[in-house]
Amino acid sequence: MRLARLLTPEGPIEGRYEDGTVVADDGVYEVGTDGRLLAPCEPSALYCVGRNYAETLDQMSYERPEEPDFFIKPPTSLRAHGESIPYPEWTEELTYAGELVAVIDERCRDLEPGEVPDVVRGYTIMNDVDALDQVGRTARKAFDGSAPLGPWIETDVDPFDVEMETFVDDERRQEATTELMLFDPHEIVSHLSRRFTLRPGDCIAFGSPANPGLVEPGQTVSITYEGVGTLENTVVDAAFP
Repeated sequence: MRLARLLTPEGPIEGRYEDGTVVADDGVYEVGTDGRLLAPCEPSALYCVGRNYAETLDQMSYERPEEPDFFIKPPTSLRAHGESIPYPEWTEELTYAGELVAVIDERCRDLEPGEVPDVVRGYTIMNDVDALDQVGRTARKAFDGSAPLGPWIETDVDPFDVEMETFVDDERRQEATTELMLFDPHEIVSHLSRRFTLRPGDCIAFGSPANPGLVEPGQTVSITYEGVGTLENTVVDAAFP
């Protein structure tokens, strides 16, 4: 089942996504006519794991981490599927990365890996937008608009062997499977739950294959995870609203 959120003139609604519509408790809403898709959840934080593919370690000359290496993006970094990604005026090196994301369904802490499926609402997709020429991960990765998320949450996904690909316009830039992760999704959620109280709607992104290169204003990034969907956003030369 796919769960989506829609911004209507009367405010946000949420429900089941079916064939271009959102089926809510009070009726059926057509995406694009009755409103636009929002990010599919409202996280208090987005926990993002880096260096989780051997290909990335080789490309960037990183050492293999002994435990998941993570950073945090704030809620202000969110953009929805279809929304533009403003190119910040203070960077000249903007890149992207297609990542599978678990969405937490209940308040939890100190999980064992085997308990993780019971607290996950489902899976969605994030574009980890990164200003490579900035100093420090927070400056590079936590700015407004740096976390396009969506288009919906898919509740029926086995995250252990999901094929993915990323296109920039018509050029394939990434192609991999989650089977290549150094730390699997359940290990990662368990690891983070020992450090943070996870809340409903919180997001945990599992990292991306090798850094695929830069993007420029006018280019469209499309990230597909098999069985989940496609997240698509266009980079624009404009200030964040």
